Amino acid sequence: MAQASAARVRKRGLGYELRRNWVMFLMLLPTVVYFGIFKYIPMGGAIIAFKNYKFPLGIMRSPWNGLDNFRFFLGNDKFGTLIGMTISYNLAFMVTGLIAQVGLALILSEIRSKAFKKISHSLIFLPYFISMVVVSFITYSLFNKSFGSINAGLAALGFAPFDFYGTSGIWPFILVVVSNWKGIGYGSIVYLAVITGINPELHESATIDGASVWQRIWFISLPHLKHTIIILTIMGLSGILAGGGEMFYQLIGNNPMLTKAADTIDTYIFRSLLNPGASVRYEINAALGLFQQICGFVLILAVNTATKFVSPEDAIF
Repeated sequence: MAQASAARVRKRGLGYELRRNWVMFLMLLPTVVYFGIFKYIPMGGAIIAFKNYKFPLGIMRSPWNGLDNFRFFLGNDKFGTLIGMTISYNLAFMVTGLIAQVGLALILSEIRSKAFKKISHSLIFLPYFISMVVVSFITYSLFNKSFGSINAGLAALGFAPFDFYGTSGIWPFILVVVSNWKGIGYGSIVYLAVITGINPELHESATIDGASVWQRIWFISLPHLKHTIIILTIMGLSGILAGGGEMFYQLIGNNPMLTKAADTIDTYIFRSLLNPGASVRYEINAALGLFQQICGFVLILAVNTATKFVSPEDAIF
């Protein structure tokens, strides 16, 4: 009897699952199509990084040139500065974003009014949907020297206007604030979901035993968030050499006074593509983008392997 049951289980393959759960597979189809068209098929274009690309010939008929495209930017004197700047900004975004998102989730979890919690989180979540172009106009209206709101306030207090767009040292802080402002609501959703799933009896027992709010957060909420924090941090490391290019370019553009303080790999690639004849060629940019992705993939594997030795249950795989 047991052998017959085991044989039936072995015969249940993909066809059986499709017939039994066809509605679920149908719901999954749009996601599969999206990632197939916009994520996997474009991977074939990565071969341009290994070619001497000629536009009239196209990607496939352009001649191969091995690793010459990688040698071009790896030997560039500016490349080390670009890598350092990119890593510094992304680490700042990750660390400050983690603190802000976890902090917001903890604050919202302690709010007892469900209506106020939903409204406040929706308002904080709203900036995520605002286009970075709109954000650039908001930023310009705040920091412009002639008519910006901040300088208008300084003038009303009797202070001289401050030239934000001519002072590079202040923009690392502005970029970090803007990044957190846009992403804090979206990023806190996962952490808030984890906190919501904690058994409420743990908090009730701790409250009866005299634990304060901070003690309940430290000994109950944060330990439950540990696994999620580690996984999302490891996944976030994949973009340590990429990301943020749109924000940097929209807020700063080609301002020569500010690019020295906010020139990352992505902005460098984008500016070079604006003038392909006088700057870096397409295949060089493709090689640079491929280099970013490979470094992110290797970094995930390395950090995940290290996590296995320290805390095996928190590793992704």
